[in-house]
Amino acid sequence: MDLMNSLETADVQSQPAVPLSPSIHVPPTLRAGECYHVFISYSSTDYQWTHSLINQLESCGLQVCYHERDFTPGRTVLENMSDCILESQKVLLVLSPEFVRSRWCLLEANMSLFRDCLERKPIVPVLLDPGLSVPLHLCHLTYLEANNPDFKDKLLKVLCTPNLQLQGSTVVPFQPPSIYNGKALQPLTAVNAEGLYKWDSGQFSDMEVPDQLRLIIEDHEKYRKAVRMINSVSQNKMRLWVRALMFTTATICILLMYALFIYAIYQLTEAYLNGKNKTLWAVTLSCICCVLLGWFIRLGLWKKDEVKYIVREMQKAVGQANTILSEEKVLMGCCSNSAIHLVYVSLDGCKHEFAETFSEQVVAMDMFQRALIFFSSGYACCLAKRHFPFPTPSSTGHLEGGVCFCQYVSQQLCKGQWE
Repeated sequence: MDLMNSLETADVQSQPAVPLSPSIHVPPTLRAGECYHVFISYSSTDYQWTHSLINQLESCGLQVCYHERDFTPGRTVLENMSDCILESQKVLLVLSPEFVRSRWCLLEANMSLFRDCLERKPIVPVLLDPGLSVPLHLCHLTYLEANNPDFKDKLLKVLCTPNLQLQGSTVVPFQPPSIYNGKALQPLTAVNAEGLYKWDSGQFSDMEVPDQLRLIIEDHEKYRKAVRMINSVSQNKMRLWVRALMFTTATICILLMYALFIYAIYQLTEAYLNGKNKTLWAVTLSCICCVLLGWFIRLGLWKKDEVKYIVREMQKAVGQANTILSEEKVLMGCCSNSAIHLVYVSLDGCKHEFAETFSEQVVAMDMFQRALIFFSSGYACCLAKRHFPFPTPSSTGHLEGGVCFCQYVSQQLCKGQWE
């Protein structure tokens, strides 16, 4: 996943592009059945940047195909896309946040990969936003980052290189799903994220399965059931109301103590001015100040605990949800009350490790389920952020190039984290 960086930076789409160098590279010859050197798929929001690039490519002699000009009127979008991809030597995807969100663009990308499977047709993803999370079904491809100074020349080199010479060099052909193992997906954002209090839980939509998960999860009802488990945290209001009532009661007690404190000060001041019980006045005032300070400290800690409490409850719900989603090679992770991290990871090897560790199958399954409930949320967050709170284990685990789930569980057990 390395090749370049994104066109300009913040205003990448509005800046004029640097001219290409047509004298260095010569467009390859179109074979029988080919009408274009490249089919470009992009979102309408990236129109200005993409058409600036199209003009430069065509000025270099490349035949470019794009939907606004080259789709045949009267035919369905699917028919047009299929034919244009089939008639092009390569496919270029302009990846931006809007492209990723657009179903039509994702459909084009999936069709491109389908053709790639059949004909080994090179797919060239161009990343406009360096911070964009590349869709799972595209992350096995080497992409070009548009803000790299050499982006234009490298792109022209790829497009002007015959397909047969690209094998094993710049564009990676489609590979089995194992290459996705450990990859982070786009996180889920709570539908009530705006105005969400820190001590309340986020609500996540269980109506539509995200496009990225439609490609992975066969049984979409599993996803909906998992989301409903997380949403149940906010639906279980009883304990939250009890805690809110206790918080209100504590506040009222502090106000009453403050009123008593003022009254006591008044009475003691009167006594002091009259020369009575000066020692009692000092002792009583000190005690009242200490008690009042203690209540304020307790109130602050209580408030802080409320924020941690709701995240802990959501993490427990996410752990329960992962007992379902892990069967589809998907894990959720919760680090806040407004977002859920998603990762694609296979736990088959780790599950087998549990079976070998515990002789009885029933015990092994029970321990694996408990590990999912208590540790899978934290593990998914670490995978998504590419950071683990401990040194990488020296032994090889079940996740190539990373920490597998059973290694993570082992590290947590060493720290006494089992609940």
